[in-house]
Amino acid sequence: MALWLAIPLALLLLAVALILLILSSGIHFHFRLFRLGKDDRVEFDIKAVFGLVKFHYELPSLVFENIQQGIMVKLEESGIAPFRKDKDHKEQINKEWISTWLDNFRKALKATRGLKQWMKATLSHVQITKLDWSTDFSLGDAADTAVAAGALWGVKGSVIGWLSQQVRMKQAPRLFVVPVFQDELCFSTEAVLTGKMSVGYACYAGLRLLRRISKEEGGLRQWKKLLSRNKPGRSRENSE
Repeated sequence: MALWLAIPLALLLLAVALILLILSSGIHFHFRLFRLGKDDRVEFDIKAVFGLVKFHYELPSLVFENIQQGIMVKLEESGIAPFRKDKDHKEQINKEWISTWLDNFRKALKATRGLKQWMKATLSHVQITKLDWSTDFSLGDAADTAVAAGALWGVKGSVIGWLSQQVRMKQAPRLFVVPVFQDELCFSTEAVLTGKMSVGYACYAGLRLLRRISKEEGGLRQWKKLLSRNKPGRSRENSE
């Protein structure tokens, strides 16, 4: 084979092999929620393409101000090159924020043919590899604490039962409820969840979503408006 033909062919085969390798890799995510007393922390990490793409989201503070103003949330975002972005957002979650979010969701449903079915099919390809959820608490009275512990077991069982119908559980979840029999109120909880989805299916799901949007009249235009619109309730955004 002539050299001028062998080199382009080798480059083409290398490119195809690289694309197949990327598509066969996974998108890994790690979620952690922690609360101890008045200290709250929520962390969410995403890694893809063998760790070359990384994003980190963190909520270092959740402050309930009052009924009218709701909850003040601070979100920190970071990543690595070439997707690096270090930003801090402060957002007020109140009645107006929730109303706007629900209105946007209704518009997304209207602009997408079968959005709920698409979401269900996509979630069915998410694999949960670890789920730990522990809660320690006291209501200040031994009898009330014991009754509440039983109720909490029921709530956790219902949540896990619903989640197991939406995603693939690779391991059995580990749930803990520890009643603390003391005369003072106390509460702490920690939830850790890790999972993954293949890059190939994520790309396929994206194409299916685009096809469903394009089938609805004005769907692409409506989604463009929704994506370009500022998030509801954002009061300040600082880029570092």
